[in-house]
Amino acid sequence: MDIAQKVVAEYAARGKTCATAESCTGGGVGSAITSVAGSSAVYLGGVVSYSNEVKAKVLGVSCDSLARFGAVSPQVAAEMATGVRRLVGADCAVSLTGIAGPGGGSEEKPVGLVWFGLAREGGVSVESRVFAGDRARVRAAAVEHALGLLLSALSE
Repeated sequence: MDIAQKVVAEYAARGKTCATAESCTGGGVGSAITSVAGSSAVYLGGVVSYSNEVKAKVLGVSCDSLARFGAVSPQVAAEMATGVRRLVGADCAVSLTGIAGPGGGSEEKPVGLVWFGLAREGGVSVESRVFAGDRARVRAAAVEHALGLLLSALSE
């Protein structure tokens, strides 16, 4: 059983729902979840917010956060997760915002940096990872990590 199958099985067993807000992965987490039969019982939906305008207008990310911290930041990841959770009414939501490459990185925010947000009833948490490899590997690793976060949220 792969991790997406585990997410669907565990959320279904607990009667919980989830959602996603994705930037650098372009819907990869939602795609992984919906590739599993029965996912409609647990996955309410997601927003691919590749642009800052969509992050602000659809997810309610603060324009101040975007201006002060940038799209790839813990503040924006938290607001994305909170926004999509509120938007679709899910028990738990995960967000991802990062720099998949090959360009766009800096010393402060290198290629491979991804910030994750996890919003649930108890609040929102954030964490970052820096994944190695080309664009495809960074995106695949970020999807896998986000699915793991959704699973971990059930045991908290």
